[in-house]
Amino acid sequence: MSRKIFLSCIALCVCMPLALISQDNQPAPVKLSVSQIIERNVSALGGLEAWRAVTTMMWAGKMEAGGKENTELPFVLRMKRPLKSRLEIGFKGDIAVQVYDGINGWKLRPFLGRREMEPYTEEEMKAASAQADLDGPLVDYAAKGTNVELEAAEKVENRDAYKLKLTLKNGQIQHIWVDAQTFLEVKQDGTPRRLDGKFHPVAIYFRDYKPVEGLLVPYVTETVVEGVKQTHKMTIVNVVVNPALDDSVFAKPTANPSTGKQEPELPLR
Repeated sequence: MSRKIFLSCIALCVCMPLALISQDNQPAPVKLSVSQIIERNVSALGGLEAWRAVTTMMWAGKMEAGGKENTELPFVLRMKRPLKSRLEIGFKGDIAVQVYDGINGWKLRPFLGRREMEPYTEEEMKAASAQADLDGPLVDYAAKGTNVELEAAEKVENRDAYKLKLTLKNGQIQHIWVDAQTFLEVKQDGTPRRLDGKFHPVAIYFRDYKPVEGLLVPYVTETVVEGVKQTHKMTIVNVVVNPALDDSVFAKPTANPSTGKQEPELPLR
């Protein structure tokens, strides 16, 4: 699903992923092989050929900022193969930016008073280089050098799901949970967060899948950090498939250090 990319929305204050509405009296999960589960998953998302035809994507929506006012911030996430992404978040007249060109990454965080473009940290680079492309980790997984094993059948928000263990090309381990009835991804591991000197496990939940030009895309993602009460939710309001995105969109951004403002304005349509 990609996107998941979110996917992983990332170090500015976000991350991405999902879970479906629970249902009672759900049938027991059918015993399937890994290849059968992934084949049904890809088919449920729109099909292999449909996703192979996607070279760029843009999501626009809102994300919860947390805090006492629980503010919602507009965001735009642009993605392009291979692994290019640009995330912009509007905040009190400023726009925070996070860009990855497939090799290097940069960030601008005016909401923290940091108005100079900064390179990704070593941890952020590791997470960005391991993130899934815009079609997600299961679509064309073998071509991406990923090995997948069926680890268990578990409940995710009161629904049966297949827990898959992915060993990525770089050796990194990731888990994804696929709903046993819809075969849509409902949960995946996120990048652990360092809090109080310790790393806390992160889970990303995917909800509210909707059709977009023959594809299914999760319109709500929620990131949960173990031991932290507050979660981060992102809601998509618009998806554009194959928009024209020049590689310059994903180059190192330039910013006015006095304002931190960027162009263009965030397009919410």
